[in-house]
Amino acid sequence: MQYWFTADTHFNHANSIKYCNRPFANVEEMNEAIIERWNARVRPGDFIYHLGDFGWHHCDEIVKRLAGQKFLIIGSHDAEGQRLHKHFCQVTPMKEIKIGVQAIVMTHCAMRVWEKSHYGSWHLYGHSHGHLEPWGKSFDVGVDTHDFYPYSFDEVCAQMATLQDNFNDRRYRDA
Repeated sequence: MQYWFTADTHFNHANSIKYCNRPFANVEEMNEAIIERWNARVRPGDFIYHLGDFGWHHCDEIVKRLAGQKFLIIGSHDAEGQRLHKHFCQVTPMKEIKIGVQAIVMTHCAMRVWEKSHYGSWHLYGHSHGHLEPWGKSFDVGVDTHDFYPYSFDEVCAQMATLQDNFNDRRYRDA
């Protein structure tokens, strides 16, 4: 079993092609490319956390085609999140998990401080479509930042290794 992270798929949202400068001719092409790339990586038993803006309207058939045990952190375009609830293990505005010893806080929008950031937790977010620089051990896991693929936990670890420690990390300040 693996852990995966993504955001901002905007399934069935044609304007996201224009607003995000996505390389697709139409919404059907975009949907199929993102579904294909998701399923190329995620296996049925894997956990995948979607950090908001899953889809615009009528996404039932799309979510059924996506592999993995899916968790949705609600984004600004997830009005039908409650209707899609049956397709996700959990739908929530924020999620905290621990993989091994690493605490991870996930929200749709970026935060400058987050739960346990002063003890080395990481923060994953979406919403900014790659236009917001990381802050400490945080970064945007949206599809626009990763060629429309979800990030694996190993890829998140590699990215975090390149980032500065959280400014308020007590593990170093109090040493």
